[in-house]
Amino acid sequence: MAENDQNDRRLAAILAADVVGYSRMMGADEAGTLAALKHHREAVFDPAVVRHKGRVVKLIGDGTLVEFASVVDAVRCALDIQRSARSGSRREGSPIVLRIGVNLGDIIIDGDDIYGDGVNVAARLEPLAEPGGVCIASIVNESVGNRIDVTFRDCGEVAVKNIARPIRIWKWHPDSDAVAAQPAAPAAVAAAAEPEPPSIAVLPFDNMSGDPEQEYFSDGITEDIITDLSKIAGLLVIARNSSFAYKGKNPDIRAVGRELGVKSVLEGSIRRAGNRVRITAQLINAANGGHLWAERYDRDLTDIFAVQDEVTRHIVDALKVKLTAGESARIADLPTKSLEAHDLMLRARELLFGQRNSRDMYDQVISLLGRAVELDPDYAEAYAGIAMAHNLDFQNHWTGAPDAFERSARFASLAVEKGPNVPYARFVAAVIAIWSRDLEKAKRESEAALAINPNYAQALGTLALVEIYSGNPEAAIPVAERCMRLDPGFVHQTLHFVGTAYLVAGKYETAAATFRERIRLSPKTDLSRGLLVSALGHLGEVDEAKRVWAEVKQISPKYSFAGHLARLPFTNPADAERIKEGFAKAGLGE
Repeated sequence: MAENDQNDRRLAAILAADVVGYSRMMGADEAGTLAALKHHREAVFDPAVVRHKGRVVKLIGDGTLVEFASVVDAVRCALDIQRSARSGSRREGSPIVLRIGVNLGDIIIDGDDIYGDGVNVAARLEPLAEPGGVCIASIVNESVGNRIDVTFRDCGEVAVKNIARPIRIWKWHPDSDAVAAQPAAPAAVAAAAEPEPPSIAVLPFDNMSGDPEQEYFSDGITEDIITDLSKIAGLLVIARNSSFAYKGKNPDIRAVGRELGVKSVLEGSIRRAGNRVRITAQLINAANGGHLWAERYDRDLTDIFAVQDEVTRHIVDALKVKLTAGESARIADLPTKSLEAHDLMLRARELLFGQRNSRDMYDQVISLLGRAVELDPDYAEAYAGIAMAHNLDFQNHWTGAPDAFERSARFASLAVEKGPNVPYARFVAAVIAIWSRDLEKAKRESEAALAINPNYAQALGTLALVEIYSGNPEAAIPVAERCMRLDPGFVHQTLHFVGTAYLVAGKYETAAATFRERIRLSPKTDLSRGLLVSALGHLGEVDEAKRVWAEVKQISPKYSFAGHLARLPFTNPADAERIKEGFAKAGLGE
């Protein structure tokens, strides 16, 4: 995971709430007011925060501060609270009325507490809300777009204490809300926020073979279990990238649950000796560290696929998830009939997923997978791995082969032909289609991968890119946010996609905030800085744009904004022109 010096600051949505007339109410009836406030928190406020995946940071008398990873969740929570409270007060005559402010901005984390401009602005917005209403900053209104069921009213710019420049604010009140105007039972309001399915992270199984050379085998079995679980729509499964950040560590499972946002964690070990394999696995409740299920398997190596199938089904049973007939069949699918070919694939996959791209890696992968397809000419995943290796060669010019891209496309087609229901084959085909600027095909392949594997974070990433470059940037944002939920350890990459989507959509304030967060997580990025310059140009922040451009040229003296833009496969020239226009407004030349 990220180091501590990266974790002490982040972009977050902040909700600040306060009770209207609290001091007067306490003076009139202290006991009654405290009882009403307690009831409001237990019946309305706290359940809404839980439903919308927020974290109550602190209670200050009648005030509350809540942090959210998603600005949409924060706004939906605010609306949910105010609608529920209005319905409840009508029925019960409750005296508790809140004002709520919501902001999106940079925060500083200090233990369980948070500080910074993001918090300060939220606290300044809250008193500006009407009693029973919500007041949000312009960046929040811009970010949520049409992803909520209300429209906020533009209330212009206001100067607020200790904030250097005016803030444009937007307001909403349930009196103007068709949904809130209808009397509703609390259960109906709760149904608006669909609960998240059971969630799990699979940590890398420990290699107990006493031979470091067997590491690829324990990692490969872990990845296969992740893939099998990911095929189940009723389960949220954290991606390999994020789970494997804990490799070689001995983390507190409760901390893993908090960091990855899951309710359960699978851990285990693998010992391989000759033709025998021993696998131990235990499913743990991430909230309290209690065991939900544990099992040990002593089998012949020839039974390895059956063991993986059993582990997956035991987890599903323990989490009380129902499998559809299609999901059950997909889990039972054998990737190959050749154990030797599968072993070669595991070795090659370890190299491909290791993110240590080099000519040596390429040569090894091509050799290993070439032998795998000789052993099993129908091994779809092996063909997909060869396609990806050739694509990396095309991007990095390792061999200088003029037909590297054509090779990657040919093997990707073979992979899909041999395994139309293999998610990795579909994903690789989507990646190569993006490089060939065939966005329609890239979308079909991404959606095919997700139909087989609804938790496939990388396929969500390619789908988000397709939507951006096809002229549908606002459709890309929830897709990319889902990708970040499934792969929280790889957020730094996906944030670049989100920032690009906001930039193309003309939401420059949110684009700039998102690119800044990406830069914080990836300090050496030139690509995000280049697009940040464009967003800043549109916002009229010329001095800041020039400062960021100076950083770009220091990090990558050969970086060319025009060259960067030319590589992006936009189908609508106006989208590329909008990015170019922002760069020009910053007063910068190449």
